[in-house]
Amino acid sequence: MLDRKLLRENPEILRDALRKRNYDISVVEELISLEQQVRSLKREIDDLRAEKNKISKEISKVRRENGNVETLMREAKRLDDRLAEIENKLPEKESILYEKWLYLPNIPHESCPVGSSSENNVVVRTWSKPREFNFTPKPHWDLGEALEIMDFKLAGEISGSRFAIYKNEGAELERALINFFLDENKKKGYQEILPPTLVKEEAMYVSAHLPKFREEMYYASEDQLFLIPTAETILANLYRDEIIEESDLPQYFMAFTPCYRREAGSYGKDVRGIIRVHQFNKVELFKFTKPEDSYDELEKMVNDAEDLLKLLGIPFRVVLLCTGDMGFAASKTYDIEVWAPGLGRWLEASSCSNTETFQTRRARTRMRRRDGKIEFPHALNGSGLATPRVFISILENFQEKDGSVVIPEVLRPYMGGKDVILPRKER
Repeated sequence: MLDRKLLRENPEILRDALRKRNYDISVVEELISLEQQVRSLKREIDDLRAEKNKISKEISKVRRENGNVETLMREAKRLDDRLAEIENKLPEKESILYEKWLYLPNIPHESCPVGSSSENNVVVRTWSKPREFNFTPKPHWDLGEALEIMDFKLAGEISGSRFAIYKNEGAELERALINFFLDENKKKGYQEILPPTLVKEEAMYVSAHLPKFREEMYYASEDQLFLIPTAETILANLYRDEIIEESDLPQYFMAFTPCYRREAGSYGKDVRGIIRVHQFNKVELFKFTKPEDSYDELEKMVNDAEDLLKLLGIPFRVVLLCTGDMGFAASKTYDIEVWAPGLGRWLEASSCSNTETFQTRRARTRMRRRDGKIEFPHALNGSGLATPRVFISILENFQEKDGSVVIPEVLRPYMGGKDVILPRKER
């Protein structure tokens, strides 16, 4: 959530931000009008209360002098009626303004490339040259089924499309990735959180997944709880309505959770395999930092995610997203994309963002400076990492001509020392 002072003091900042993000800027005029109406109603309430106090004093004075207060009482009744009318209008106007304000995206950082689509994103760096194969590499769904480590047909029969069942070494590999991510991130100072995966509506507002993305969420209506789309939803709420001392910042957190997304806006896209699924596992990274440190901390977070892929030996590239391709709550975002030779394309495995005060304002999470000044800290989030795209890249990058898949060395201790996944008939 942005600072409402922008409407009064510098609405052009809002217009410029919306232009860069390809939003309709006419909403700014509507918000200014609503803000003016709210302020006008508040002024009228203050004026009416002052006038009412004045009348009350006059009534008391006239009564002490045994005078006639009938006219004054009629005027007091008129003021009471008008005050009640305005006080009933105000919450409705404030609610409309607040709801529309929540639909405004964050303001892009000045370092973000301006553009309307992914074509305007900038590749910052690439790590490791993609492997050259002396055979045609297969996509992960063919490898997974041939090795009998993934079952898409059975998952479809049980749960529908966009689900997968991991079996045998597939289930082991998934578990190995999760534990590897947690162990390595712990070395970087991230505190582990194991949170619930069902949350109240207010928690979703704090992380800015509501109100805009309601249709993409799974909702248990009887319990009024949402299944989380990411652990960011939980971590953004850790200090809701609290004050953090400056001396206690920065704070690093991580959480492994299953994540649930309806993928409502991507019907028919990437249906095969596990490129885009309704349920997936992820280790989320989250930071609360001092505002002056947040962009250095963003670079560190990106490096932390990169280090995981380097240890796995997976080719990747880091992409700085343009203003039109960033997430709603982000001021600046880097995506880390892994190479999938079977698919012949790059796949996003991590997205690291600085939301500045966008989430902490919603959470009313504040920080107290050493001099006592209260302000909002910055909040950062990133995937460290999500498993599906990494799982894909392992199968596709480390496949052999005979259909086997070599297990990355760093994962072997998590898989009982196993170094290769062989076709079932050879095990």
